[in-house]
This record gives sequence, C-alpha cells and structure tokens, in this order.
Amino acid sequence: MITLQVCIALLILAYFTYGKYVEKVFGANGERQTPAYVNADGVDFVPMSTSKNSLIQLLNIAGTGPVFGPIVGALYGPVAFIWIVVGCIFAGAVHDYLTGMISIRNKGAHLPELVSIFLGKYMKYVVNVFALLLLLLIGTVFVTSPAMLINNLLEGQISIEVIVAVIFFYYILASILPVDKIIGRLYPLFGALLVISALGVGFGLIVTGAPIPELSFTNMHPNELPIFPLIFFTITCGALSGFHATQTPIISRTTQNENQGRKIFYGMMVAEGIISLIWAAAAMSLFGGSEGLYEVLTTGGPAAVVSQVALLILGSIGGTLAILGVIVLPITSGDTAFRAARMIIADYFKMGQAKLFSRLCVTIPLFIISYSLTKINFSNLWVYFSWANQVTAAIALWVGAMYLFHAKKNHWIATIPATFMTYMVIVYILYEPSMSFGISLNASFIGGIVATIAILSVFFNFAHKNRGTAFILDEDVSRYQIASKVEQD
Repeated sequence: MITLQVCIALLILAYFTYGKYVEKVFGANGERQTPAYVNADGVDFVPMSTSKNSLIQLLNIAGTGPVFGPIVGALYGPVAFIWIVVGCIFAGAVHDYLTGMISIRNKGAHLPELVSIFLGKYMKYVVNVFALLLLLLIGTVFVTSPAMLINNLLEGQISIEVIVAVIFFYYILASILPVDKIIGRLYPLFGALLVISALGVGFGLIVTGAPIPELSFTNMHPNELPIFPLIFFTITCGALSGFHATQTPIISRTTQNENQGRKIFYGMMVAEGIISLIWAAAAMSLFGGSEGLYEVLTTGGPAAVVSQVALLILGSIGGTLAILGVIVLPITSGDTAFRAARMIIADYFKMGQAKLFSRLCVTIPLFIISYSLTKINFSNLWVYFSWANQVTAAIALWVGAMYLFHAKKNHWIATIPATFMTYMVIVYILYEPSMSFGISLNASFIGGIVATIAILSVFFNFAHKNRGTAFILDEDVSRYQIASKVEQD
C-alpha cells in the first residue's frame, strides 16, 4: 500500500516541479496568439477553455491503454509501478508537452508535418505511414473493444454487430462535426465519469485494505517473460505512448494560451499515470498474485479483470458506473483517432476542411477501411502495433530534442528518453519471436546498443549541420518559411 501511495505522490509532485522545469525550458509565452485564434475556422481551430481542453486531452490520450495495459503489465509484479512513474514523469509527460507546444508554435501541425520541419522532409513520409497505421488500428480496436464491454454489461441483450454500427455512426459524426459541437460538449461529462470511476477504485483499495504488494524488482510473470524490453510495450499509455503524439495536435488547435500547456499536456499525462497505477495495483492485489491474475486474463481478458475489480470494490451500482467509465475510454479515443487521421491526410494533401464535403471526402474512405479491419484477426497485427506505437513515441521525442537543440535550450530532457526508447524499440524488434528475427535476448541487447549509437550519431550530425540555419525558432517566422529553409538546405 505504501508503494502505491508514494508513487501517486511522486507523480503529483512531478507536475509542480519537473513539469514546471520542462515548461521553463520550452519557454511558454502567454503573449503569443495561438492557432485557435490565428487560424480559426469554426471546425478544428476553435478556442476552448482550459478545463474543457484538459478533459478532452485526457480522454483523447487514454483509450483502454491506462487500464488494460497496466492490468497485463501487473503480471510482472510491482516493478510495473517503477516504469509507470519514471516513464510518465521523464518520458510520457515530456513527450506530450513538447508535442503539443511545438504544434502550437507551428500552426497546429500534426506529427508528420513537425517531423518534416525538424527531422527532414523524407522522414515525413515514414511518419505519415506510422501515424495513419496507428490511428486506423486504434480506431478500429476502439470500436470492437467497447462493443464487447457493452455487450457483456447488457448480458448479450443487444448483439455486438448492432453496437458496432452505433459506435461507427457516432465516430463519423464526431470526426466531421466542429470540435466544440460533440467533443467539446460531451467530453467534460465523460472525463468526470472516468476520473470518478478511477478514484472510486483507488479509494476502495485503500478502504478495504487490499493487499497491494510493495516495491520489488523480482520478475513475477507466470511465463517468465523478460521485463526488458517487454514491459515498455505492454504498459504504454500511462507511461509513454506514441499514440499521444497523434492526439495532442487536436488540442493544440483549441488551446487559448501557451501558459495553459503544462496543465493540458503535462498534467493530463500525469493524471493518466495515476489511473494506470490504480488499475495496476488492483490487478496485483485482488486475484491472489500473478498466477491468479493470469488465469482471469486467459479466460476473459483485461475486460474480465475490469468487471471483477469494479464490482468487488464498488458493488453493483458503483461497479457498473466504473465499468461505464472504462467503456468511455476507448470510445473517446476512437473518435479522435479518426478525427486526427482526417486532419493528417488533409494536411498532407493540403485539403481545406472548412467545408463539410471536403471532410467527408477524407473521412468516408477511412471508415470503409476500418470496417474491413473489424473482420480480421487482430492478434497478429497488435504485435506490430506495439512497436509501431513506441517507434512513433521515439520519433516525437526526437522532434522535441531537435527543436530544443536549435533553440539552444536543454535538449537532454527529450534526447535522453528518445535514446532510451529507441534502444528498447530496436531490442524489441530483434528479440520478439513473432517479428521472425529469432535473435537471443543478449544478442538483441548488443545489437540495440550498436544501432542506437548509430542513430544518436546521425541525430547530432544532422543537428550540428543545420545549426543556425534551418531551424532558427524566431517567434515571428511561420512554419512554412522554416520548412522552406529546410528544403533549401
């Protein structure tokens, strides 16, 4: 119990200390006009309050990640707490803050555009593929997973097919309507439900004296799967997730003032970390250890763990509300996944989105593809999603590192986590059996070191080569002028 309380306290403290430091390093300027005003279009660029933006950001980045991921990660034991806390403070929250704020400084640009500016135009095409793959997979999974949760809650009274159709219809509306019409109105209510349900479970664990294990570095996984690198791909949301880099630009287009960025981006990542800690603690303590948890996961998956935890801790009424809070998570990330995909495609092809017809031209093909994906087995695709997600996170951190490097600020706050995650991604790709490399874990660690050093060398060579020319971050210089300068170099 003490470990959980200390971990939560560390996350809260980090918001007021390290979060403040990151904000100072970046140099938030409350006098600058944000894209919400400069590029106002009544659809995607719409000024909204800090509280609305914060709750929308929390729901955008959450999905089932901060619940399902920590539940599965709990199989490793209390070591999962360490990754959630350290990853959230020094990687995930920094990742989200820099992505959101750099987007604000660049007219609400999405990650592929930012990569083009700061890492070179050819990298933009790679990131476009990664980003759209992530968003399509997440959007599709976040149709099927909440449909199954709702079907279970209603005891099969409504078929999954009907629920899927209803969710798809909602996603289409949320993707094409102005951001303040559905998302801006419903998300604050959904956000409150999410926070209340997580806090309810957390307080329930404390009041009932649940046997939450204390800190231990012992690997408790029943199948003895290695902590390194697998835990970094099991617990993503709540610690570090590239999916967030596709979501923060949505809110960068509705933020009223740069000084609100720490609360919206860093703060909501901290909130997600706390939610992850609570669900990891519940999974570790209520099933008789990793063996018991593994049995529940084998028979019913993370959704079964959620249902049992919620009903056991909060009773039938409170438990149902908690389950509804978890159902809200994937739905509110699924709709913004498709919305972000629409924006990325529109930006790439330079298609204005003020007219409804233009939005439909981009959106409808996305939903046709997504519906087709619901008919296939996701078990194999999800392995590739895991590393694609963290590749995206590493790239977003490299963007932040390059931005700070050329602003002559402390780039190490981004460079260190970018290097670490790059290393873990390479080790994972080399080691993961389903990736077909068949390399031993020790050999993967060595290969990861060599490849990461090479990538780090390329980063600094590129940064020094373009120092003082390509990336002068004058506040009056537009994104397009900077991008043009990069292409000339």
